[in-house]
Amino acid sequence: MNLKNIAIRYGISTLGLVIVALGVGISIKSNLGIAPPSCPPTILNLRWTGISVGTFTWMMHLVFIATQALILGKRFQLRFLMQIPAAFVFGYMCDAAIWLFDAISNPATSYAVQLLLSLASVVLTAIGIKLEVVGNGWILAGDKIVAVLADVLRKPFSTIKIIVDVTLVALTAAFAWFSFGLLTGNGTTVVIREGTLILALLTGICMRFTDRYVERFFGPLVPRDE
Repeated sequence: MNLKNIAIRYGISTLGLVIVALGVGISIKSNLGIAPPSCPPTILNLRWTGISVGTFTWMMHLVFIATQALILGKRFQLRFLMQIPAAFVFGYMCDAAIWLFDAISNPATSYAVQLLLSLASVVLTAIGIKLEVVGNGWILAGDKIVAVLADVLRKPFSTIKIIVDVTLVALTAAFAWFSFGLLTGNGTTVVIREGTLILALLTGICMRFTDRYVERFFGPLVPRDE
């Protein structure tokens, strides 16, 4: 594959990461709860404000990559290391999105607006994930660890995804309780609430509708493997 084809693939995948990061920023701005994979970095940021959500995000992804290496052993392939730059790119894109929405307005207080922002986050996340798949460039460790566990445990990807998401939310709730005496956040920023459930349940459903449009528009742009 030539450099032009690689640039196209990674360009589309990077666009996907940008859109998912925007979804993270909007979900935080909704103050109604955020997607399970973003719960641990956000609650850690609320405890240690000097370290950004994006930094905690790539740190979590590095833990996921190390876990994959331990599980797979000699089966851990060199190409899996592409998850490392992807982790940094995605982490700092999340920081940029959060900064952008912080500059626009304060967290939503109207429940109707909160709900609309959560639904907007669902749509953006669905589109962004599909762009990552279509581009077939970056590999996000949060998705790869689910695939690795599903393969090793011989369970469906969807089943392991639910288990991983529930685990991340449970760890976040436990940390929030010990740090702030609450299960949902720090009392000002909401990390776990119905928005978390909305994002966990509706993103996959939304992709059934958005995938066809993403594929129709971006699919022809992706070079075929030679």
